[in-house]
Amino acid sequence: MAASELYTKSARVWIPDVEEVWKSAELTKDYKNGDASLQLMLEDGSNLEHKLDPKTKNLPYLRNPDILVGENDLTALSYLHEPAVLHNLKVRFIDSKLIYTYCGIVLVAINPYETLPIYGTDIINAYSGQNMGDMDPHIFAVAEEAYKQMARDERNQSIIVSGESGAGKTVSAKYAMRYFATVSGSASEANVEEKVLASNPIMEAIGNAKTTRNDNSSRFGKYIEIGFDNRYRIIGANMRTYLLEKSRVVFQADEERNYHIFYQLCASSHLPEFKKLKLSNANDFVYTWQGRSPVIEGVDDTKELCSTRRAFSLLGINESYQMGLFQVLAAILHLGNVEIKDKDSDSSIIPSNNNHLTAFCELVGVTYEDMTQWLCHRKLKTATETYVKTLPRLQATNARDALAKHIYAKLFNWIVEHVNKALITNIKQHSFIGVLDIYGFETFEINSFEQFCINYANEKLQQQFNMHVFKLEQEEYMKEQIPWTLIDFYDNQPCINLIEAKMGVLDLLDEECRMPKGSDDSWAQKLYNTHLKTCSLFEKPRMSNRAFIIQHFADKVEYQCEGFLAKNKDTVNEEQIKVLKASKFDLLVELFKDEEKATSPMAPAGAGGRTRLSIKPDKSRDTSSKEHKKTVGCQFRNSLQMLMDTLNATTPHYVRCIKPNDFKQAFSFDPKRAVQQLRACGVLETIRISAAGFPSRWTYQEFFSRYRVLMKQKDVLPDKKLTCRNVLEKLVQDQDKYQFGKTKIFFRAGQVAYLEKLRADKLRAACIRIQKTIRCWLARKKYLRMRSAAITIQRFTRGYQARCLAKFMRRTQAATLIQKYQRMCVARKRYRQKQAAALAIQTILRAYMARQKYQALLRESKVVIIQKHARGLLARRWYKRCLHSIVYLQCCIRRMRARRELKKLKIEARSVEHFKKLNKGMENKIMQLQRRIDEQTKENRTVNEKLVGLESSYTTESERLRGELGRLRGVEDDAKNKGNQLTSLLEELEKLKKELSTTQQEKKTIEDWAQTYRTEMEKMVSELKDQNGSLKKEKDDLNRLIQEQSQQMTEKMARTIAAETQQLEKDLNEERSRYQNLLTEHRRLEEKHDDLKEHISKPGHRRTDSTHSSNESEYTYNSEFAESEEGSRAAEDLTRGMDTSLTLKLQKRLTELEQEKQSLRNELENKEEQFQRARARDETEFKKARGAELEYESLKRQELESENKKLKHNLAEMRKSLLGDAAASSGAPGSPAYKVLLDQLNSSCEELEVRKEEVLILRSQLVSQKEAVQHKETMTDVAVHVEDVSKLKDADELKQAYIGLKDTNRLLEHQLQTQRRSYDSEVESLRGELQNVKEENNRQQQLLAQNLQLPPEARIEASLQHEITRLTNENLDLMEQLEKQDRNIRKLKKQLKVYSKRIGEMGAGQAEGQTSPGQMVDEPIHPVNIPRREKDFQGMLEYKKEDELKLVKNLIIELKPRGVAVNLIPGLPAYILFMCLRHADYVNDDQKVRTLLTSTINSIKKILKKRGDDFETVSFWLANTCRFLHCLKQYSGEEPFMTHNTSRQNEHCLSNFDLTEYRQVISDLAIQIYQQLIKCMENILQPMIVSAMLEHETIQGVSGVKPTGLRKRTSSIADEGTYTLDSILRQLNAFHSTMCQHGTDPELIKQVVKQQFYIIGAVTLNNLLLRKDMCSWSKGMQIRYNVSQLEEWLRDKGLMVCGAKETLEPLIQAAQLLQVKKKTDEDAEAICSMCLALTTAQIVKVLNLYTPVNEFEERVSVAFIRTIQTRLRDRCVSPQLLMDTKMIYPITFPFSPSSLALETIQIPGSLNLGFLTRV
Repeated sequence: MAASELYTKSARVWIPDVEEVWKSAELTKDYKNGDASLQLMLEDGSNLEHKLDPKTKNLPYLRNPDILVGENDLTALSYLHEPAVLHNLKVRFIDSKLIYTYCGIVLVAINPYETLPIYGTDIINAYSGQNMGDMDPHIFAVAEEAYKQMARDERNQSIIVSGESGAGKTVSAKYAMRYFATVSGSASEANVEEKVLASNPIMEAIGNAKTTRNDNSSRFGKYIEIGFDNRYRIIGANMRTYLLEKSRVVFQADEERNYHIFYQLCASSHLPEFKKLKLSNANDFVYTWQGRSPVIEGVDDTKELCSTRRAFSLLGINESYQMGLFQVLAAILHLGNVEIKDKDSDSSIIPSNNNHLTAFCELVGVTYEDMTQWLCHRKLKTATETYVKTLPRLQATNARDALAKHIYAKLFNWIVEHVNKALITNIKQHSFIGVLDIYGFETFEINSFEQFCINYANEKLQQQFNMHVFKLEQEEYMKEQIPWTLIDFYDNQPCINLIEAKMGVLDLLDEECRMPKGSDDSWAQKLYNTHLKTCSLFEKPRMSNRAFIIQHFADKVEYQCEGFLAKNKDTVNEEQIKVLKASKFDLLVELFKDEEKATSPMAPAGAGGRTRLSIKPDKSRDTSSKEHKKTVGCQFRNSLQMLMDTLNATTPHYVRCIKPNDFKQAFSFDPKRAVQQLRACGVLETIRISAAGFPSRWTYQEFFSRYRVLMKQKDVLPDKKLTCRNVLEKLVQDQDKYQFGKTKIFFRAGQVAYLEKLRADKLRAACIRIQKTIRCWLARKKYLRMRSAAITIQRFTRGYQARCLAKFMRRTQAATLIQKYQRMCVARKRYRQKQAAALAIQTILRAYMARQKYQALLRESKVVIIQKHARGLLARRWYKRCLHSIVYLQCCIRRMRARRELKKLKIEARSVEHFKKLNKGMENKIMQLQRRIDEQTKENRTVNEKLVGLESSYTTESERLRGELGRLRGVEDDAKNKGNQLTSLLEELEKLKKELSTTQQEKKTIEDWAQTYRTEMEKMVSELKDQNGSLKKEKDDLNRLIQEQSQQMTEKMARTIAAETQQLEKDLNEERSRYQNLLTEHRRLEEKHDDLKEHISKPGHRRTDSTHSSNESEYTYNSEFAESEEGSRAAEDLTRGMDTSLTLKLQKRLTELEQEKQSLRNELENKEEQFQRARARDETEFKKARGAELEYESLKRQELESENKKLKHNLAEMRKSLLGDAAASSGAPGSPAYKVLLDQLNSSCEELEVRKEEVLILRSQLVSQKEAVQHKETMTDVAVHVEDVSKLKDADELKQAYIGLKDTNRLLEHQLQTQRRSYDSEVESLRGELQNVKEENNRQQQLLAQNLQLPPEARIEASLQHEITRLTNENLDLMEQLEKQDRNIRKLKKQLKVYSKRIGEMGAGQAEGQTSPGQMVDEPIHPVNIPRREKDFQGMLEYKKEDELKLVKNLIIELKPRGVAVNLIPGLPAYILFMCLRHADYVNDDQKVRTLLTSTINSIKKILKKRGDDFETVSFWLANTCRFLHCLKQYSGEEPFMTHNTSRQNEHCLSNFDLTEYRQVISDLAIQIYQQLIKCMENILQPMIVSAMLEHETIQGVSGVKPTGLRKRTSSIADEGTYTLDSILRQLNAFHSTMCQHGTDPELIKQVVKQQFYIIGAVTLNNLLLRKDMCSWSKGMQIRYNVSQLEEWLRDKGLMVCGAKETLEPLIQAAQLLQVKKKTDEDAEAICSMCLALTTAQIVKVLNLYTPVNEFEERVSVAFIRTIQTRLRDRCVSPQLLMDTKMIYPITFPFSPSSLALETIQIPGSLNLGFLTRV
């Protein structure tokens, strides 16, 4: 395959970059051979021309396809090179938050600098027993692989953890040891695994310190061997240490600390026990303040010291030794504060009374003078003499620091020795797993002797690693039988020879140390002279003569020679050591004892034949005088060689820890630092070795499944191997690019990417074809829809147009017609207008002419009249002048005559005649006045008629005026008075008129006020009506509100009750779970106790049953004392060799469990009492709520008005029907009233009829029984000597029958009469009710009439009050009637019970006696069937006491469940045992009861212990134990358990013993059996679940197989032996059918199925969360299909309501989460609302693990995951990642009574129970 085929347009490559190390780019132009550059486009969109090296013409690295990015194994990448490795690690670390990645056989661990929830016990259990490639990369997977290979290959294992400081080596090693301690357990009760883990805090305290790179950096190397026995349980451990950094005791760089233990002591100096140490703050001591960083953020040194002390105590180091250790450590701190001053240039002095030196001497038990002397002086020895030399201040200070370092080193070794002693046991070691936690390759600005030793060790380890990798590659090729050539890899043996060979760096260093005047400069010159020209790996710096450079496998390192000799010698003043050896402090003397008595590096390591390695020299060969003369380099080289020998003798497993950044930032990735460490730790070398051969490997089945799309149908052959061979030869022309092995196909680097490209192109072409076809189909479908729509639119449009045309034509015709008539109308109107105008004109003209003529005639007439009047005027004027002249003439004449006459009258006036004539004229005047008064009176009368109310006054006044006028007739003077009175009357009349007008105005005002008042009243009435309506509306609203509040209160109360009930049930379930867990723990301890007894028992000794069970000990009686004493004596004989402490511990543990069990039982009873009290409280609250509802009902009285109206209407109809016809026919049959009354009568008498019929039957039976008894007595008296009743004569029999029938008829007649009387009384009562209704109606009418006279407000209030009173009375009447009916019913029931009891007694009396004639009388009647008692068998089995063991043996121990389940009734052993127990209770034998129950319980436990892994056996005894428990309850005689019993079963109840306590014991036994059943079922299902639910493709072809690396995963293709979903369904069917055959209670089966489905769901979900390759869209579809099959199984078995489906809800939601869209915020909201059964950690984990299988799927973005986390932040759920697969739901045993009669049970002969006797 040419390069141009891969370097095409759009291909992606990696190019070097200064900042990011490698940068991704995409080709914008195809590459052709000979091109000098590549045209690239970077990810930011910028273009770049990449120049190729003109010499090598090396093309840039190709980038892997996106579907391979983020793989678990780096060897699964198609292109294996540095940028691919770096990018894959970065994507997993940053995007997916995954810190572990495989690189072939190496586990790469990146320090997240954050606590992750992936190290819990649930994770350990998930990885336990799994293949390394089947789960996601993890330190637990490496530990499990080591543990499994140790057990499988019988070979010791090693886990090598390396990396630079701060990379997480110590934590990784700690988790590996925790895994071993958790998985394997311990072989003894000494808790070795806890001790192994307890060594970690101790070693961290004395060997770890804070550095600039790590807050908890290990400053020494350690190799821990964890020993296992032949059952692979931990029995002990041994620790070896390497190269402790002693210089840290006396010097720390900035931002660093000394060892943690010093700061822990200073932080705890305030404690009373530490007062004598004279410590203070860490800032007060030189050795703890040099780094100026005495505090680590987030670490409490006081608490850490408590943890350290607890660990010391657990490892057996008592308090006195601990205080001694702390005393030595405090002395070191005080020694560092001893100030040495210059005395002169060659000597120094310590001031007198130095407090710190005094404290040091007191703590270590030496004299002040000796220490002062030898801190400032030293002793020199020559051949002839010895003399003392003073030391300058600098040398004295160095000697002081050397002493401090030496003391700390001795203390460190002493602690390591005692830790090892505590971890060693006497059990023989079978194998071990070593965990090596050693420093990684180091390079700093200044590198000294420590870095040289560290890098030397890493060179050795890298060589061993390279050889192991090469060996594995070679073995793989040979196993597959493919040709291979020697792979060229980097061999660092020359570098190792440079360091350790003869005349090497270490050899020259030791030689220089032996020289009297050796120095660092002379040693450097020797190095230059020896290696500079002979070794290419050794170089000399240009600017320095005191340094040298070595080319290591990882990088070049420059070492400064200064200090090499001093550190290699590690000398200490021997006089100072002698002073310390002479100390009075025992622990200090022990530290400086001879090495044979202290830590011996070459001493045997105990019972495993192992040797201990140490950095100390071999004292068995060296004398004590050479104790300080062996160099550190020599010691380290020997220890390292022994370590390499140990590692080479084991199977190594590699963990490479990477530090992602130097700033300790969580999940921050620095590519430069990562690449540097990858090169240093050998990961890239592993990649290079793998890439040099055939890195990609596929099985034939996987290759066929993945690349089936590249094959044609004719290429597929039955032999898949041949098919793959033929297809591969066609696809890849170069035969050197692949090799065919026996089971795999091997590909060179890049070939899988090429095949993936072909596959993607084929799939892309297929997708394009599918898209084309679908788009064509969609377009055609759209076209056909549009065409159909267009035709439809055209049809409707044309129809619309036609209708419009027709409408237009109709409108045109109508318009024409309208125009015709309109025009005719207009013409007619115009004609008529013209005609009218003409006529009007004619009329006007004619009228004008007539008026003109009339005017002329009128003028002529008026002229004539004027002439007439003018002529008359002239004539009158002439006449008047003539007449005036005549009159004047006459007047003159008459005047003259009058004058003459006057004279005569004057004369006559003086006479009487004159007065008479005058009076006569006065009377005429009076008459005239009278007439005038009458007229005035008439006027006054008319006025009086008009003035209502003033008539009498006017009449009186007129009469008074008449009287006055009469009196004036006689007196002339009265005339004037009358005239004056008339004037006054007129004035008064005017006043009266005024008063009348005023009265009329007042009347009008009153009328206006009345009208206004009427208007106001009407307005007020309308307002009152509106207010009444609003009040009614408000009343309705209030009623509705009250109803709603009542409903809400009811719902709230129901919710509260439900919540409290749920909480109580939850608490009860928790208590049950705790109690059942304690039972499990008790059973485990009991089994362990039995195992120990078996272990220590001798051959042939009879083993007795354990009686230490808490259940048995709690409920065992005095009858067992003899057996327990015998068993205890036998146990004493057996346990003489046992460990007494172990026995006491077991007994103490059993006692504690018993007490805890009793306390839990009491707590359970308290919980149940609380539950009952809560229920009572809820009932009280419910009653209160009911009271509120009654108040609400009282408020609804208004609503009852309509109902009362309806009742009134009904009563009115009844009244009409009763009164409509004649009074005689009102009650006749057939009338409506009669029908109504009859219906009511029938409905009210139905219940009484039924009761009366029952009473009638019972009475008849009673009468017949009485007659029979009487007849029996009579016949006995008369015929005393008659022995046979059958001799009775027929006449007597007929007579007795006749008498019985007559009595019966009489009784029936009496009952008919009684019924008739009751009927008549009821009719009378109904008539009385009708009369009452009539009276009520009359009263209502009266009240209505009274209310109509009241104001509206009072009327409403009165009507309401009346209705309330009436309704209250009606309710009281109804309640009285109801109570009366209840009393009648209770009375009848009581009578019925009395009669039935009497009849039973009579029947019993007849059954006990002989047959009497009364029985013959009963035969023709038979009112009821009375069951007879069974006399033959009472449902009891009798056995002899010596047959009890035989009973237990045949019925329990040797019984085969299968035969019983198939051939006999379910639960037969339980029934037989209970029947035996019944007989023991019947004979009142308490000894027999106790021994039978105890033997039964112990035998069941024995058979379960013997065959506890057989599901059929466990299920059988679970069903029988539950049935036995139900029998004890059913026949206990307690009322709650007897409700479903028959009378015969009630007779079988236990009568002498109360077995309540034994019921609890058997219930506990049933719980233990259930837990054993679940465990057995789990062991059967566990291997099937992952393979069937996740790995097997139930829907073939949905998911494709991705390329995998060296750690091959279990294939998802169904091979022989793999489990499928059908396997699980078949197993579930087997479980279900077995339990049904054994007669297990249905409720118990539901609980078992629920537990089964929980295990399936939990195990599946846990594996899904730990397997990145399973988190894909296609796998989600597979899971949902599998779950649907399980649900279908539940539906077929009728178990959908048992809660099993709900246990699968987390798995269902996880599958849905894999399938839903994961892009937008709406998708995030949908996911949050959907995944309610998953925790936040689980949701985020699934999203992080989601991996596309094909290129067409998209990854989940980091932003989307953060959005999910933000939305789920407030969700209060457990942070736990995995589900607890060990969780067992609390089991309950609902009471299930049996309908089987004990007397009907037959014992088959196959049970060999012939010694049982039926009673």
